[in-house]
Amino acid sequence: MKIVIISDIHGNYDALSALPEHFDELWTLGDLVNYGPEPGKVVDFVKKNAAAVVRGNHDHSIGYNEDPRCTPRYHDMADATRRYSDSVLSADQKQFLRYLPLERQVQHSKTAFYLVHARPSDPLYGYCPRDSEEWVREVEYVPAEIVLVGHTHTPFVRQIGKRTLINPGSLGQPKTGNPNACYAVWEDGRIELKSYAYAVEGTVAKIRAMPVPIPVQQDLITVLQTGSV
Repeated sequence: MKIVIISDIHGNYDALSALPEHFDELWTLGDLVNYGPEPGKVVDFVKKNAAAVVRGNHDHSIGYNEDPRCTPRYHDMADATRRYSDSVLSADQKQFLRYLPLERQVQHSKTAFYLVHARPSDPLYGYCPRDSEEWVREVEYVPAEIVLVGHTHTPFVRQIGKRTLINPGSLGQPKTGNPNACYAVWEDGRIELKSYAYAVEGTVAKIRAMPVPIPVQQDLITVLQTGSV
């Protein structure tokens, strides 16, 4: 069984459609929309192809018309692109985002997986970097051996007792100091973090055509081209 795990696509269909991996199942850890130019195509792809999906804070913001509660540095980008996503997504696409679960438990090959966007105690907004000691408490009572999280846009694997904590990083807006799209593969009990190059400049051109302020466009482009703000 080969499972490809992706997260934080953020409307970047160019990155998503370039995914180089064949899979038995695709799992998505939330944040399908906002920041990127093609949220509708991303939602449709995930709806059609993903076997398991959980809701991220940006999905929640569109589904429930709420602030995604981003950091001050990302506030203007999030606000402008949230209004853009809301204007181009259909009612059915918004409903899909609205009713995504906050968490999923999946059993495969005698292995129990727990999927959440941010962290178990705060599924939408709980920001917790790799080395935080808060993870020890977060995973203590999770009923699974493998805990899959996203939200930080940075990939990592960490062993905490008998549990393995995995963040595949961001497919559509990586924050690794590198523009390559990030993801993870679980196959027959082995986990591997991977990344790949895609046509970033094609996405940049689409961002320049978005009806958002020029400073917001430039910030979005900088993140894509450099993997950082």
